[in-house]
Amino acid sequence: MSKNRMKTIEVDEALYHYIASNTRHIGESASEILRRLLQLDASTLVSDPPVVAPAAAVIKKGQGLEQMLKGEEFKSLESAIDRFMLILSVLYQENPTDFALASDIKGRKRIYFADDEAALLASGNTTKPKAIEGSPYWVITNTNTGRKRNIVAQLMAAMAYPHGLIERVCQSI
Repeated sequence: MSKNRMKTIEVDEALYHYIASNTRHIGESASEILRRLLQLDASTLVSDPPVVAPAAAVIKKGQGLEQMLKGEEFKSLESAIDRFMLILSVLYQENPTDFALASDIKGRKRIYFADDEAALLASGNTTKPKAIEGSPYWVITNTNTGRKRNIVAQLMAAMAYPHGLIERVCQSI
């Protein structure tokens, strides 16, 4: 058995997206990313250089959002609330770890995100909280479209999405 042979491990989708979101350059292997994140010297584990994964295996940040914007489901949504909710769901699916930054986004008197409906209801009388599909988070929906765009822009900026993509997604609400 060769020492260069790569092993296959199974990870859940959230962990896979976390690893992929920490890619620094095209072709960086999962082993290189994990060694960097875990602050391990390559010689600590093996003496052979890591095998570089094919570029197609690396997920481009925002790929899910791009697909959503082009998709028929998104185009068929008529209300700003429905588009807002789908965007938030896709943001969570792309990077659940960074989505936790949503809890830092607040208004003057209201919180916008929480991990349960009760917390949002307690922050105001007319918040109209909704669960973000596929996530443990809830968001208030009783805001105007401009505020929804602002919330998404703040969240995407905190998650380090490119400015041009942030603008396109916000204008789609």
